[in-house]
Amino acid sequence: MAQLSPLLKQATPVVVDHGEGVYLYDVDGNRHLDFTAGIGVTSTGHCHPHVVRAAQEQIGKLIHGQYTTVMHQPLLELTKRLGDVLPSGLDSLFFANSGSEAVEAALRLSRQATKRPNVIVFQGGFHGRTVAAASMTTSGTRFSAGIGPLMSGVHVAPFPYAYHYGWDEQTATKFALRELDYLFQTVSAPNETAAIFVEPVLGEGGYVPANTEFMAGLRERADRHGILLVVDEIQTGFGRTGKFWGHDHFDVSPDIVLIAKGLASGFPLSGIAASQELMAKAFPGSQGGTYGGNAVSCAAAIATLEVIQQENLVENAAARGQQLLDGARLVADKTPAIGEVRGLGLLVGSEFTTADGEPDAATAAAAQQTAAKSGLLLLTCGPYMNVVRMVPPLVVTAEQVDDALRVWGEVVASVTGS
Repeated sequence: MAQLSPLLKQATPVVVDHGEGVYLYDVDGNRHLDFTAGIGVTSTGHCHPHVVRAAQEQIGKLIHGQYTTVMHQPLLELTKRLGDVLPSGLDSLFFANSGSEAVEAALRLSRQATKRPNVIVFQGGFHGRTVAAASMTTSGTRFSAGIGPLMSGVHVAPFPYAYHYGWDEQTATKFALRELDYLFQTVSAPNETAAIFVEPVLGEGGYVPANTEFMAGLRERADRHGILLVVDEIQTGFGRTGKFWGHDHFDVSPDIVLIAKGLASGFPLSGIAASQELMAKAFPGSQGGTYGGNAVSCAAAIATLEVIQQENLVENAAARGQQLLDGARLVADKTPAIGEVRGLGLLVGSEFTTADGEPDAATAAAAQQTAAKSGLLLLTCGPYMNVVRMVPPLVVTAEQVDDALRVWGEVVASVTGS
């Protein structure tokens, strides 16, 4: 009998029968508050009726229209609709299936357009599991161990993770930018650097937001040296942070934006957006793929955009995110086991540390597992896996946030003895 790979470790014991909104129902009929959203994917909640109808209607018309062979209406309509929400000047799109594919497409475009070999990423960043994307990922060695030698030309600079360094944010930011300048002098000359890849909020790296000074510093250096600024919005885009794009918080304009996850409410779809001028510099044949721009996924993405707009989900993410952040901080105030609570919109992380300030993955895991047994599904993240993250669907209500915080408070008290 065939079985799933033993390496696919399940974060919770739940076997799902069906989902509805913020809830998952297991095969025994138990209801669970899903504050994982499929790792930030089910932005409109599980099985939103509008998204379901759009997908069902499209399945009856066309499932697969390979988009370098034929064009189909959902692809053309989605491209048009995204033009209304993409950052100014980014008016050309390439679609793929996964976040890793989007990262690699942006990497190819950056190198081909600039004719430079190197890229800069940041400590704690996550960009994917395929070889090039894993080579650019530093949020944990588990994503790249055992597949070396990794792709060359990737250089790593510090991210302003103030809590990790034990500094205030301004000090951490000045350090990060100073070290980036030092990297240009010692490792990757600016005229050999094609692009800077950055997440507005570190995802797998521990839900650490960037800040305006840091992002402005990246933009200034990119402009000065002719380097492309690539903003990875795979987890932070489509309203997740309380603004449509994560980088909107920091008043910065990217050259390339990466999209996936919340784009299609659970259907596989990703892409990159750039200006037509920049996109035209990619080499012929460098963009394509069998399943990219799938008709059903595109129909679901159009419906997702409609739901986000009609139900004011960006505004809801801002309000509910602040409620969640404030509530999680109140829980942390009652125990020394949580060193910091941080986040942006509906991305909230609680970092567990020992009495001497060291990462405490064991307590974080105990809290996450106890929460799952109590009907609240959460995940861990961070290089040490000592951050418990909350990433509910954008449709979450104030009452559901209160329910989650009540359970979370009880869980933390039980596992820490506070």
